[in-house]
Amino acid sequence: MAGIRDSAAAISADLAELRRSIHAEPEIGLDLPKTQRKVLDALSGLPLEISTGRGLTSVTAVLRGGQPGKTVLLRGDMDALPVTERTGVPYASTIEGAMHACGHDLHTAMLAGAARLLSERQAEMAGNVIFMFQPGEEGPAGARIMVEEGVLDAAGDKPVAAYALHVISSFLPAGVFASRPGPIMAAADTLQVTVQGRGGHGSQPHRAADPIPAACEIVLALQSMVTRKFDVFDPVVLTVGTFHAGTADNVIGDDASFVATVRTFSPQTRATIEEIGPKLARDIAAAHGLTADAKFVEGYPVTVNDATEMDFAERTIGEVLGDGRYFAAPNPLTGSEDFSFVLDQVPGAFVMMGACSPDADPGTAPFNHSAEAVFDDSVLTDGTALYAELALRRLAVG
Repeated sequence: MAGIRDSAAAISADLAELRRSIHAEPEIGLDLPKTQRKVLDALSGLPLEISTGRGLTSVTAVLRGGQPGKTVLLRGDMDALPVTERTGVPYASTIEGAMHACGHDLHTAMLAGAARLLSERQAEMAGNVIFMFQPGEEGPAGARIMVEEGVLDAAGDKPVAAYALHVISSFLPAGVFASRPGPIMAAADTLQVTVQGRGGHGSQPHRAADPIPAACEIVLALQSMVTRKFDVFDPVVLTVGTFHAGTADNVIGDDASFVATVRTFSPQTRATIEEIGPKLARDIAAAHGLTADAKFVEGYPVTVNDATEMDFAERTIGEVLGDGRYFAAPNPLTGSEDFSFVLDQVPGAFVMMGACSPDADPGTAPFNHSAEAVFDDSVLTDGTALYAELALRRLAVG
């Protein structure tokens, strides 16, 4: 039988066809019926135990090896973004306001390809592989829902390791991988603040209780707080994305509200800002004789790579794809990932993969989530081979 990478190359045309079909009909959120159907069709005829989600259109497929062993999980997300595509590629989105601007169409095709390759090697495989096809990564926490619905128990025993790849359209040349042990992606939470005042005429602020100056002071104080209360080597990124108050220039409104995204890189720092952020808002409002409703809403946890599994993934990349294909990232990324819900329970590795078009400069190419982001099909072969090799080699370890 041919080697894994050669086998992946042999089905590259099928993988590209699947990827482009998914790309042309992007779906957003937890309900992806067309994408789910395409995945089920791609898996048809393979010796897999397939189930679909109850609260989302997920696909879970289990391949049981011909020999007893442990279980490994491979994940690919399937959802698109609410972006109108401007790439001009022949397979561009046909759906206005929806686009695979983050490359999840490639993840889905690569994972389906890995299922084919591993099915061909079922007899020699020692253990089980769970293929996790997941909707709702871009916000609705589809991974959390799949975990709640039992994806980690799909094979009967909890996985000993879990792996996910994520393509990026710039920064890295096509086919170059990057990651790091420890935190690789930030936690993403939300701070919601509403300052309650008392409305009145803009010409007589002393007869009202103006919430806007207090809310502005809270915004500035939060920026100072993240530089004075936290270690610069375990930082916090806090950005106020919305601020709403008032109806007219001469009217003092009853309230002012804002919402901030909060990014942290350790559970300890995340817990600290969850406590002191809302308290700061309430205390400043109280100093102005006002009240504030301040809530810290948890989103995605920190994505943390297990050091042993990350070392294994790095070695596998080198041995399968050759020297110079892995780059050790010096710092985590400030984006977030709901694969973190899996890695909270299973040791594993989350690895970035360059998919920049060969005629573009990785340093200036549009990045993920851009309406002009282009991901090159050439990486499908290596991504598929790596998924399959990670599973086979990790199961061989036991």
